[in-house]
Amino acid sequence: MLELKAVTHIYPNGTRALDAVSLSIPKGMYGLLGPNGAGKSTLMRTVATLQTPTEGSIRFGDIDVIAQPELLRERLGYLPQDFGVYPRVSAYDMLDHMAVLKGIASARERKETVETLLNQTNLWAVRKKAIAGFSGGMRQRFGIAQALIGNPELIIVDEPTAGLDPEERNRFLNLLAEIGENVVVILSTHIVDDVADLCPRMAVLTAGRIQLEGAPLDLIHQTRGSIWAKTIERHQLDSYSDRYDVISTRLFAGRTIIHVLSSSDPQNGFTAVEGGLEDVYFSALAHARRASTATAA
Repeated sequence: MLELKAVTHIYPNGTRALDAVSLSIPKGMYGLLGPNGAGKSTLMRTVATLQTPTEGSIRFGDIDVIAQPELLRERLGYLPQDFGVYPRVSAYDMLDHMAVLKGIASARERKETVETLLNQTNLWAVRKKAIAGFSGGMRQRFGIAQALIGNPELIIVDEPTAGLDPEERNRFLNLLAEIGENVVVILSTHIVDDVADLCPRMAVLTAGRIQLEGAPLDLIHQTRGSIWAKTIERHQLDSYSDRYDVISTRLFAGRTIIHVLSSSDPQNGFTAVEGGLEDVYFSALAHARRASTATAA
């Protein structure tokens, strides 16, 4: 279990990137949803001991992560959002080098580890190829391979499917699902479908704060009867936004479909729709914007 209590991080320029974040993250896949700039990467770097929070505490089992970062690193696998590698090095040689850095001194043990990981991530056929020639999906699978060195108990992946084509995304998500059966895996992303596909628990982070947390199905159930939809012309959007709590818009066949949040029928041609995780997410973001606007006022 990973426990975060009132974790706050303020950068030297005064930016409050994290504001009293408290979470309990059990074994299995855990989704952290939020827009770009929400503080997700700051939170992931903080948990990964790459920076120390201004306030708060983090524990992983019996480890005080802030006081004993070296103990957490022994149990950690981390795939950051921007994963840089040596482009002219083969996948096999790079993993072997990283295994040395992880403390696997035995050549035989490293060989077994590297070969197992290359097969697990479906990279065995390209093990001698320079990583510079890998596709985006292959690089992400290599990133997971290096994160798995040493059999970590906590794995953090930050925006892992951004930029992947649908086939590579599915392959990568299937790999994460397999990994997440026995360890704590935190999936930090702005892609709602990734969390919907993989995670039995999740939280929404925006402006450095946790807006909601729970099981996706429970959160979806809470929106039942409160999501309404209508197709309008694009030029009508501003007037509808003034009158209704519009949480999302999307285009279909050149027209605009809006979803609004209302505890009762808003009339005026709206129809009730079965809310999904995307509606939960956008509702949380809309609530955060209203709170921010009220505070500023």
